[in-house]
Amino acid sequence: MRFMHIRTRFAPSPTGFIHLGNLRSALYPWAFARHNKGDFILRIEDTDLERSSQEAVDVIIEGMAWLGLDLDEGPIYQMQRIDRYREVVKQMLDSGLAYPCYMSEEELNKLRDQQMASKEKPRYNGLWRPEPGKTLPPVPEGVSPVIRFKNPIGGSVIWNDAVKGQIEISNDQLDDLVIARPDGTPTYNFCVVIDDMDMNITHVIRGDDHVNNTPRQINIMRALGGSPPVYAHLPTVLNDAGEKMSKRNGAMSVRDYQRAGYLPDAILNYLARLGWSHGDAEVFTKEQFVNWFDLESLGRSPAQHNPEKLLWLNHQYIQNSDPVKLAAATKPFAHEMGMDTEAGPDFVQVVSLLKDRANTLIEIAEGAKLFYLPAPNLTADQIKENIAEAVMPVLKDLVEAISTAEPTKEAYAAVFKQILAKYQIKMPALAMPVRYALFATTQTPAIDSVLVVLGKEEAVKRLSKVVQ
Repeated sequence: MRFMHIRTRFAPSPTGFIHLGNLRSALYPWAFARHNKGDFILRIEDTDLERSSQEAVDVIIEGMAWLGLDLDEGPIYQMQRIDRYREVVKQMLDSGLAYPCYMSEEELNKLRDQQMASKEKPRYNGLWRPEPGKTLPPVPEGVSPVIRFKNPIGGSVIWNDAVKGQIEISNDQLDDLVIARPDGTPTYNFCVVIDDMDMNITHVIRGDDHVNNTPRQINIMRALGGSPPVYAHLPTVLNDAGEKMSKRNGAMSVRDYQRAGYLPDAILNYLARLGWSHGDAEVFTKEQFVNWFDLESLGRSPAQHNPEKLLWLNHQYIQNSDPVKLAAATKPFAHEMGMDTEAGPDFVQVVSLLKDRANTLIEIAEGAKLFYLPAPNLTADQIKENIAEAVMPVLKDLVEAISTAEPTKEAYAAVFKQILAKYQIKMPALAMPVRYALFATTQTPAIDSVLVVLGKEEAVKRLSKVVQ
């Protein structure tokens, strides 16, 4: 087999925000291109002028950049290629591959109603299709025609789908597709073909909602002398209720996950497993994914979104993240919560302490508040209510011991052990009052680690206020 330079593309329509199901359709062609040392292209299919928006384009580009899906070409906008499409439409008209159709919307709707009443498949009847010996109706005045592609009559379109296997569609099921509207703007299925040909796309990896478009696109491509790419139609991504993932069904946008404190590598890992697998591997790096990825391992069944699995995966990535990088990713969330991360303990230390119990960056930032909010100003009543009188002598001894101890986790642990043995009490009986004295809460990470991060001087100052 001769070497083929792989070229894939992600071609979203910027008519709404991009959710996880959309992003999977970007991830797989990106991974296939990277695995094969090929090219990955972003093409913005923005010919739907009424519904397309620049904001949606921005979200697509930002989301892909956030996930690290780097581009070799693009973004390429279809609306900037209108002259090219019109040029090809003219060529097709001149060569008899396409023809003007003057059937009005009203006539077309009437025809479809009649066909449905007769239990026939609604389709254009070829009224304006020129054929040898056929007399066409008189051209109505003042009507701008649509341009239709002369679809082959008889035979079938057959292709070997890399996911679904061989698919065969009879040409008799396909009517003559409109390739240009009355105002001259080209239609989706036509633009896709010209783009894929001009950009030398070798593999089209996309959702299986495009399967019905594929035979039409193959016929146009072959009529223009092109060779169809390899098609791989990915099964639908279902939401956790078993419905197709969409904004209407509550799907979150990529920006939502970013704002909710998810790590891009966790999202990428999760998306990779929504329809692809490599043995039993659940947690893997982006590099491993690219190295392992092939079309043969794509699943044929719909994948189901599992929010709990995604949260678990995000926790795995947070747990195993480099503390410096994790702190940098968490800082914006801490700043949003009003924390000055420069005024207090080293933020990297704080994040290192909190990361093993956190599922999201927001949870880390929430935990960090302990160390950056002002020291609690406890009233006598609060102290009496939350710290038993019998514990006060124990706390006093603890403060003195901490004051002379080395500021290490091991030294503080030894101090606690010594005090507990002296007073014959269990750790919770001492740790809970210490937590409350330090932060006015009884929920914190391990107390010896907390003392290290908070700092000896600050810890002694806060504890001393309670035992005075």
